[in-house]
Amino acid sequence: MKRSIQAIFAVVCAVAFAAQPWAQAKDWLNEPKEQKDARMHWWRRARFGMFIHWGLYAVPAGIWKGKEIRGAGEWIMNNARIPRHEYEQLTNLFNPVKYNPDEWVRIAKRAGMKYIVITSKHHDGFCMFNTKATDYNIVKATPYHKDVLKMLSEACKRQGIRFCVYYSIMDWHHPAQAPNHDHVYNPTRILPGRKQEYMDYMKTQLKELITQYDPGILWFDGGWPSWFTREDGVEIYNYVRSLKPDIIINNRLKGVGDYGTPEQHIPATGLPGQDWETCMTMNRTWGYKKTDNNWKSPETLIRNLVDIVSKGGNYLLNIGPTAEGLIPQASVERLEAMGRWIDIYGDAIYGTHASVFPRLSWGRCTTKTVGNRTRLYLLVFNWPTNGRLVVPGLLTDPVSAWLMHNGKSVSWARKGQDVVVMVPKQAPDPICSAVVLEVPGKPKVLIPLPTQDKTGRVTLHAIDAHCYGRHVRYRSGRITRWDRNHDWISWEFKIVRPGTFTVEAELSSPSTPKIKVVCGNQSFTAQCPKTGRGFRKITLGTLTLRPGKHTLEIHPVPQGWKPIEIRSLTLTPVQ
Repeated sequence: MKRSIQAIFAVVCAVAFAAQPWAQAKDWLNEPKEQKDARMHWWRRARFGMFIHWGLYAVPAGIWKGKEIRGAGEWIMNNARIPRHEYEQLTNLFNPVKYNPDEWVRIAKRAGMKYIVITSKHHDGFCMFNTKATDYNIVKATPYHKDVLKMLSEACKRQGIRFCVYYSIMDWHHPAQAPNHDHVYNPTRILPGRKQEYMDYMKTQLKELITQYDPGILWFDGGWPSWFTREDGVEIYNYVRSLKPDIIINNRLKGVGDYGTPEQHIPATGLPGQDWETCMTMNRTWGYKKTDNNWKSPETLIRNLVDIVSKGGNYLLNIGPTAEGLIPQASVERLEAMGRWIDIYGDAIYGTHASVFPRLSWGRCTTKTVGNRTRLYLLVFNWPTNGRLVVPGLLTDPVSAWLMHNGKSVSWARKGQDVVVMVPKQAPDPICSAVVLEVPGKPKVLIPLPTQDKTGRVTLHAIDAHCYGRHVRYRSGRITRWDRNHDWISWEFKIVRPGTFTVEAELSSPSTPKIKVVCGNQSFTAQCPKTGRGFRKITLGTLTLRPGKHTLEIHPVPQGWKPIEIRSLTLTPVQ
């Protein structure tokens, strides 16, 4: 009788599964938008998560045979060129007896983090979970003999935090992959006839991770070796989604996945039209490295969070625990500072959307729909000492305005196309304060284009550029990482007084590549001079421009392309 009931239950479950729209899908990447929106809902609301890089590399902590090894702590096997059999000996020393998963989760929760992503297997191939696919794991190979991922997943469940896992495709330990030469493991090469062996190994472990720990995200990394193809990425994505249809997967399966993952930088204008998450260290390294004390300040971390969320992204902030299982005190102190700020200003972070303003001189803005109104959270880095906060280009009149830290109402006045909010002359918070404006419906905002100044000149700053390509980006006042000859950039601007203009660029070029400037039906090619590491202003050519809106593009000339950096372009009228 019991078996009959079980059989009936199995049939009912199978029918229910088949009735789901995703159950019939062969390519899970082509799911309906409504289905993806429902699946991504919690992640889009969360905005702030904890990254944890923890593994055997925490034992040497950046030191090998008495010598400090350059680079990130978790890359020591590659950077110190450690043979596999020597690196394996670290398992005898890895005994994290001070590991307290409930305390880790409490630290994340107090910081305002909503999810945790921990390394289940990094590039070194050592597994931080109980896997049957290999004995090279923390349960079987170390004196600790406990499943740290299981313990953390249960602690997350107890405290209401989403548990998620990281998994490296590249594996410096697996026998199907081999170093290139002299124990340089990155990138690995696959041994002839053994790729399927590793793909099967990976699928076995991914199934274990999903069935044993029920992660909300599978965060892939290490997919850059040439032997792992985009077709492999699609295969793995579909396999994982078939095991857990509502799981979220990042885009490091050769570009296949649910959201983008800029690393260690914040895109100047976000990644419009897609979900994205910036992952970033608190110091310089991901895994624990005892000599790395280059910690970002609480001010930088809080403002990074605000900046990222204002552009529609999530912030995945890393900690690197010690081999004993402790989170470094410097990390704890910074997370506590972030938590104190979020206790007051969290409503401006969670469940919000990107700013409606392209740029604000005093800070950032996030938005949230509340009924038939929109709340604009004005997050102010540079508080106006005259007590007048100017919101440029806001054409919709607010129905209410208040200070976020105490809920006290403030007045406002219209000044042409701007709204001026009357605020106290002293900032409520020295790092970032917030004023809330509530407007009816969707706010109407005038987005001004760069235009001519009194002399007729137009200045196009790097931060205003649109970057097209996988690598080229804005960072620290300049366009950088332009190492691919098919990436390109553009600016939009407006001309009021027409004429012929000299185009100048402030750039840095270690070589003498050529670039092509395109504006409408006009174009010309210019050669960049060798500037070394410094920046110089150089004349590129001339353009004749009519009144109205224009788009200026800069493309590399593919032959002989070498990366350049650009701070600005200037269009000056020819006298």
